[in-house]
Amino acid sequence: MENIRNFSIIAHIDHGKSTLADRMLELTGTINKRDMREQVLDSMELERERGITIKMQPVRMVFTPQGRTLSTDSQGSTFVLNLIDTPGHIDFSYEVSRALRAVEGSILLVDSTQGIQAQTLTTLRMAQELGLSIIPVISKIDSPLARVDEVQSELATLLGVNEDEVLKVSGKTGEGVELLLQEIVKRIPSPKMVTDNNFRSLVFDFKYSNHRGVIVFVRIFSGKVKQGDKVKFKVAGKEFEVLEVGILTPEEKKIASLESGEIGYLVTGIKEPGVASVGDTVASISDIGSPLAGYEKVRPVVWASVYPESQDNFTLLRQSLLRLRLSDSAFSFEEESSGVLGRGFRVGFLGMLHLEIITERLRREFNLPLVITLPSITYKIIYKNGTEGMIYTPSFFPEDHLITSVWEPWVTATVIVPPQYISAVIQILYEFEAELGETESFGDSRTALKFVMPLRELMRGFFDKLKSATSGFGSISYIIEGERKAEVARLDIIIADEIVPAFAKVISRRQIEIESESAVDKLVEILPRQMFTTKIQARALGRIIASRTLSGMKKDVTQHMYGGDITRKMKLREKQKKGKKKMKERGKVIIPQDVFLKMIRRG
Repeated sequence: MENIRNFSIIAHIDHGKSTLADRMLELTGTINKRDMREQVLDSMELERERGITIKMQPVRMVFTPQGRTLSTDSQGSTFVLNLIDTPGHIDFSYEVSRALRAVEGSILLVDSTQGIQAQTLTTLRMAQELGLSIIPVISKIDSPLARVDEVQSELATLLGVNEDEVLKVSGKTGEGVELLLQEIVKRIPSPKMVTDNNFRSLVFDFKYSNHRGVIVFVRIFSGKVKQGDKVKFKVAGKEFEVLEVGILTPEEKKIASLESGEIGYLVTGIKEPGVASVGDTVASISDIGSPLAGYEKVRPVVWASVYPESQDNFTLLRQSLLRLRLSDSAFSFEEESSGVLGRGFRVGFLGMLHLEIITERLRREFNLPLVITLPSITYKIIYKNGTEGMIYTPSFFPEDHLITSVWEPWVTATVIVPPQYISAVIQILYEFEAELGETESFGDSRTALKFVMPLRELMRGFFDKLKSATSGFGSISYIIEGERKAEVARLDIIIADEIVPAFAKVISRRQIEIESESAVDKLVEILPRQMFTTKIQARALGRIIASRTLSGMKKDVTQHMYGGDITRKMKLREKQKKGKKKMKERGKVIIPQDVFLKMIRRG
């Protein structure tokens, strides 16, 4: 146990976390050079495509330091380094917080071209509250845009350390990585000795295998576990026999047993969804103690309804969602039905990126054409008859005359930007109903703005607007805190005199006209023309707010006629006119799948 070091890398998106992990694996000989590829720990196709980490990934490395920075008795010793590579996006901060409970230290990685970001601060705060040893590191020092000295000063000020304690690395060239590994051995403590021989471990991630069921990634805090042991999930209450014990290198490698202080995996054989969850405790059946600290139920932030394009695929959609739940317990779903869209599911997500990832996986992994409604948050409704209700779907939001009051969640957020963009950010905060609080500076080039705002407004394209106004230099982190009274109403979109529930949304009353005009304009732009003239309307507060007309496709029905009496052409045109009128009365507008996607992205 003395020679074990458990650590994670915490960083904002695109700060070079996965590239640094690649160089560590290469330098320690964990992966042969001929087998190396970029983002080796990002095994999911979507991760590699987008260049981001979605699922955390543990890996064990063996390192023999020879550096002069170490004490003499450490030189030549072999150390086991257990790295947990964590996601950087704010949607996955819950998973990151669980991973931090499984380690004794963290590398705080900051891009030398971008500086400290808001999500970096949030994750750092989590690590500090857990008492982890922090190693500040600047990445991408080989870039011509690097501001090494400036960012080094920012990090030293943030952590209250000397500037020479901030390490400098390049994941691309490998510069400084050897020294960083030596400092991990030196600065991060080994796991604490535990005298309790009862097996207890924390689940910080899991995945699903068709043949072996759920495989949980665990940190052992006490005792020992081997194949054939009878154990249980403390929170879920499910007992199982361990089918296999192993470590990740990063491929799964079977070993005889895992002991206190180690990180590895357990094959459970469980093939039912909802049993495994991040933060649960796996312990021996005889264990009667409370679960390890760290478990809390994940609370969805954003809701969207998901329907199969064809109702014939409803059962397949249900099975697909259940399969995804086996590898991602962070989303939840329940069945619902719509008069227009048929049967589907109301699904809760951790954020907009999480929504995109899950729906994209449904399409790719299960070949499912889907219709997805515009995302919404949860509203608490106080009805005039004195009852309360929770509304997750905009199309079910009640009319004004039935409501006494509406309550919505608010968030406490931090935006970090260069000082020259502060005025632009303040203007955006006003536009999105935020209340500005205190500001804090990190050197001369970074300023943090703290504020509170409705979660509804945060999800209304705030991220894109912030990035645009700050030329990509702005970053945000947030936590949900409490509820406030909301001044909102439901906006319905009517196409050819028929309400489309998938386009319904709950918006601020002061934004109704702007949102109505924007929605109908966008639909006129992206909706394919029909055989008949189509009216597109936005309705809220009991009246039509905006209206546009999409002209129908035209065909010259007389093009095959040459010469003859003009009345022959007139008769044909009159017949076409009557047909168009009849089609308008009885016709149904077919909305392609990509129209729904484009409307979600604009929302």
